[in-house]
Amino acid sequence: MLHSTLALSLLLIAVTSNLAMAIKKEKRAPQTLSRGWGDEITWVQTYEEGLYQAKKSNKPLMVIHHLEDCQYCQALKKAFAENEEIQEMAQNNFIMLNLMHETTDKNLSPDGQYVPRIMFVDPSLTVRADITGRYSNRLYTYEPQDMTFLIENMKKALRLIQTEL
Repeated sequence: MLHSTLALSLLLIAVTSNLAMAIKKEKRAPQTLSRGWGDEITWVQTYEEGLYQAKKSNKPLMVIHHLEDCQYCQALKKAFAENEEIQEMAQNNFIMLNLMHETTDKNLSPDGQYVPRIMFVDPSLTVRADITGRYSNRLYTYEPQDMTFLIENMKKALRLIQTEL
């Protein structure tokens, strides 16, 4: 009986040890600045860097405010990352920044600090509060079904550079 208990204990230790080693070896995707919003997009790291790059390149800055544990942000992120037209425009025509914290620029929260929120800043460093989403209670939020509306707003941000700057 003692022999059986000892054998069972050793077997349990061996299985647990192998399981622990397998868990440690599991590969995880490297964390990038995209945070899942689009790995092919070039992302800037800070708001200040985004402003600098927008001015230097004469491209609008698109700022996405989100949180990792927000179900609405996760749903929007999935729709954003899967939309080829958004991904192509973001990569080629915008300076892109996604933030999981607020900036010191209060112009980026004209109607409050909520997530998800997408704002545009033109190359003259003017926050485009006139480019809004479709919801009157949260002017700068988008939902997964709003990707066509977001595309139109991205095009509007690009048109404004041509007509106003």
